[in-house]
Amino acid sequence: MTPNDATATTAAPAPVTSADGREPILRARRLVKTYGRVVGLDGASLELYPGEVLAVIGDNGAGKSTLIKCLTGAEIPDEGEIWLEGRPVHFKRPQDARAAGIETVYQGLAVSPALDIASNLFLGREVRRKGVLGSVFRMVDQKGMRQRARDELNALGISTLQDVTVAVENLSGGQRQAVAVARAAAFGSKVVVLDEPTAALGVRESNQVLELIMSLRDRGIPVILISHNMPHVFEVADRIHVQRLGKRAATITPQSHSMTDAVAIMTGASAG
Repeated sequence: MTPNDATATTAAPAPVTSADGREPILRARRLVKTYGRVVGLDGASLELYPGEVLAVIGDNGAGKSTLIKCLTGAEIPDEGEIWLEGRPVHFKRPQDARAAGIETVYQGLAVSPALDIASNLFLGREVRRKGVLGSVFRMVDQKGMRQRARDELNALGISTLQDVTVAVENLSGGQRQAVAVARAAAFGSKVVVLDEPTAALGVRESNQVLELIMSLRDRGIPVILISHNMPHVFEVADRIHVQRLGKRAATITPQSHSMTDAVAIMTGASAG
């Protein structure tokens, strides 16, 4: 089954539009995921609209990671539906989500330190040279990949990575994060998911990553941001999905609620 395969009997969900009339590009409805007696998701729902940054916050054990894994093919929900651009999708592995245009940058980054920047951007998607050299001898187009890598970094405004031939092991933590985000932006045609992208980074490098997130939004790429860092969430998020006890407790905005309000909803002190 391909990522966009749908069963003929699946009924379309009721329309959920934003204030300006947009429909979600990605929607999850009543997702359930259990691990034996442990409930990871208990009817969780989520909507991501075009051109927005949606932050997902919640206490440890709230189901944030499980929700994201279901949306990106790392886990298969026991119940519920996922819709991408108005069509039901059934991701059975991360490759299915990537093929559908959903790219994920996990906290571990998954970069190869020994390879250079350009090779990391095209890791697993290497471009072969044209003609016999590519089809028969399977030679990669190193020059073409390096040029596209430069173009992608420039489009995101990443000025600290001018030499794409530098090995990733020689980069700082923030620069490595930039490489991972650039890779997601290059191939995430519909959605980019960022899992704790500023964790373990200093103030300056964290600010650079936040600028990258806003650059993605400016390019029209919707972003799901999972973070424990409330100041960062309130700086870049358009909407904030609050996860609690395996389901959505509330969806708020930085304009409608304060950080204190968000924490109260997370802990159950407030219903939102």
